[in-house]
Amino acid sequence: MTEVRVEGLTKAYGPAKALDEVTLTFPDGGFFGLLGPSGSGKTTLLRAIAGFVTPDTGRIWLGDQAVERVPVEDREIGMVFQSYALFPNMTVAENVAFGLEVRRIPGPDRTRRVVEALDLVQLGGYGGRKPSELSGGQRQRVAMARAIVTRPRVLLLDEPLSALDRALRVDMQIELKRIQREVGITTIFVTHDQEEALTLSDRIGILRDGRLVREGTPRAVYDDPQDAFTARFLGEANVLTGLPEAGGLRLADGTLLPGVTTPAIALRPEALAFAVPPPDTPHRLQARLAQRIFSGATGTLVLDWQGQRLKLTASERDLLDLPAEGSPLWLHWPAAAALALRDAG
Repeated sequence: MTEVRVEGLTKAYGPAKALDEVTLTFPDGGFFGLLGPSGSGKTTLLRAIAGFVTPDTGRIWLGDQAVERVPVEDREIGMVFQSYALFPNMTVAENVAFGLEVRRIPGPDRTRRVVEALDLVQLGGYGGRKPSELSGGQRQRVAMARAIVTRPRVLLLDEPLSALDRALRVDMQIELKRIQREVGITTIFVTHDQEEALTLSDRIGILRDGRLVREGTPRAVYDDPQDAFTARFLGEANVLTGLPEAGGLRLADGTLLPGVTTPAIALRPEALAFAVPPPDTPHRLQARLAQRIFSGATGTLVLDWQGQRLKLTASERDLLDLPAEGSPLWLHWPAAAALALRDAG
């Protein structure tokens, strides 16, 4: 297994910086998710680690080896692409064996390792089929087997589940995690799916405009986003801004939130509760019910406060006795649920 480090990584395309002084460590044997909006630099970072992109400045370390000028084929990296990139004219076994053939692995050893890789991804017995005879999830597993059969030091995944439908994607998340744990390989994956990043990752890094804005465990980043962009990007967040003063944060409607020392806070929709009479707490504000959204076991209330849309989520059981749309409601929350933000986004 191998720790991966990037130090001061910069890559520009003309005046635009796809990566801007990115420094990040990917722990040995961990599952690290790179998350960010389109154009944030996450795929460029992954491709730089793989060797498809040469950085303008900075270092890339695989263990104790600097590899930013090492050719792709000498980095011992496995990669799974969004499209899987399987050879349609080859069987499953031939696809998996391709990298071993390039490395001139002897036939008996090659056959044994292909069988082991297919068993690992639960496709034993599928070796004679063509990719066109497989489902999307099975093709994804073949791509995984092909990437790990060469025993790479690092596994890179570029949005590997985005082509699957939701139900299959959830199943494959479980499979990806299982495979990674069994192999024990350092894995870095790019995704635009927040839920996927939270589900799979041991740690996540959030990029914006080529810069790393937050890094940590999924729970730590979700519970302490630190800035409005991260709060809104990783999960949903109601961001309230105001003017800090001696007693707390003064909101636009005059409400004073005691104990708040930052110019903004984030409130997760699931942290909010509602009441019709004013609740006995200073951590409250009055809004107007705009819409109720039914989504099965849970429901969402969309509320209007000072022209800003706020969201509250709760079980359908807790949303039975609602007033009519347009009616005033009090929102309230525990003091600890207000996440301090250093900016308003």
